Amino acid sequence: MARNGVGVGVGVGVRRPTSPPLFLLLLVVALVLLLFLFHGVGAQKVRVEEELEAYPNESVDLRCQFVDGGGKTKLTQVSWIWEPMEGQRDNIAVYHPFYGQSFPNLSFKDRVVFLHNNLENPSIRISDLRMSDAGRFTCEYATYPSGNEQGTTTLVMLAKPKNSAEALTVRAGTEAAVVARCQAADGKPAASIRWLASVGGVHGNHGNHGNHSTSRSEAPDGTVTVRSEYRLVPTPADHGRELTCVVDQRTQDKTWTRPLRLSVEYPPSVSIEGYDHNWYVGRSDAALVCTAEGNPQPTAVTWSAASGPLPDSVLVDGNKLTVSKVDDAVNTTFICQVENKHGAAKDQITTLVIEKERRMAPGLSTGALIGALLGALAVIGVVAGLVVFIRRRRRDADGPPKHKPPPPVKMDGSTQLLDKTSETPAAATEMAPLRPAGDVYYEPTGRQPVANSAGDSRGAPNGGGPPSPDDPHSPRPPSPPTANIARGESFVSPAMYV
Repeated sequence: MARNGVGVGVGVGVRRPTSPPLFLLLLVVALVLLLFLFHGVGAQKVRVEEELEAYPNESVDLRCQFVDGGGKTKLTQVSWIWEPMEGQRDNIAVYHPFYGQSFPNLSFKDRVVFLHNNLENPSIRISDLRMSDAGRFTCEYATYPSGNEQGTTTLVMLAKPKNSAEALTVRAGTEAAVVARCQAADGKPAASIRWLASVGGVHGNHGNHGNHSTSRSEAPDGTVTVRSEYRLVPTPADHGRELTCVVDQRTQDKTWTRPLRLSVEYPPSVSIEGYDHNWYVGRSDAALVCTAEGNPQPTAVTWSAASGPLPDSVLVDGNKLTVSKVDDAVNTTFICQVENKHGAAKDQITTLVIEKERRMAPGLSTGALIGALLGALAVIGVVAGLVVFIRRRRRDADGPPKHKPPPPVKMDGSTQLLDKTSETPAAATEMAPLRPAGDVYYEPTGRQPVANSAGDSRGAPNGGGPPSPDDPHSPRPPSPPTANIARGESFVSPAMYV
């Protein structure tokens, strides 16, 4: 049963509703059309503008026209009704064809006039507008027989804001302070304010982050004043930096901007300059300058000496100390002290008087130093290139020959090398003494070694001692035989007889 009950419940829950009859739909459409038709006819009878915008001290025309398509409506009277807020209605202008014009509201008297002296077009002009004039203005007709007919125009009052910005003088410290203010006063609608900063925040790069706060207040006439304050932990580095206030509002032709320079006051800092460690006896152009920085700029500068009163040869002119003639009296420590309204600071320097002037070698200018350096680099580059070139030429000359060694030549069933690069050079052979008779030598033609005969007193024709040139019977030495080695098989030249 439970299952059946559940099943019935589910079935009832998903049942689709039945469609309404067709005649009901047609009836609803007809009613909507009728309402639209009546509303359109009513709206067309009194023509007005839905909304107008105006500014204070200007004037505005509120147009109204009665349109009667059939010409059967009788106009009795027309009235302009002002509604500054919900629930309040005041007549500001009335026109009657027999009794004339009336302006019952004193705040609009002398500021409202009818543009046309008739009922069909009772448009009015309001001059010397005020912000409090904003609201709904209704043009209402008293007619017969349909009754009252009306149309409403909403008047929106706009106001351009009065913009201003200023930088505040603050003292450097560790707590956040308001360094600038920006204001857009009496604007409608309310303005918006933003900041563009070169200190902290947007563009800052020194770790000091600023921020701003904004407030607003509304006046009884509907205008709004917007105020913004920029806060920062001020440091001496922030003095003089730029901060820009930017105001946007719909009534302005363009964005309003005002750049500001921050004013941060801080105690002074001081340093002494001008000592060149060459104060020799008799020098007349020795001088020291006390350089101070602070905000406000320090004006009180005091010079003193650690050894007591300033020497007679010392002249003081503000922040400059000049020695008319250097002697042992200025062999002391000079102290410079400066002050502003936030504090004082001092610096000191010890001067040492020497007997003779130190000759300073004239220094080269930066351009001369750069030129000399470039010239030296060019010379080094040329020398390095020559060294590399010479070494490469030597390496190529001392290297192995470019040709291949000759192949071995086969003679009488054996293979012998005709020449070796390790053998004694030819020059050394020429300088050696002649071999004695009977020594073994080789024919350059590749034949077998031949031994000289001991009994041959004239020497062997192919290798013994050379025949005496005074002996008329000695035969002339034969011409050197031609080697029988083919060209290309070896690069060894034929033997030379001496």
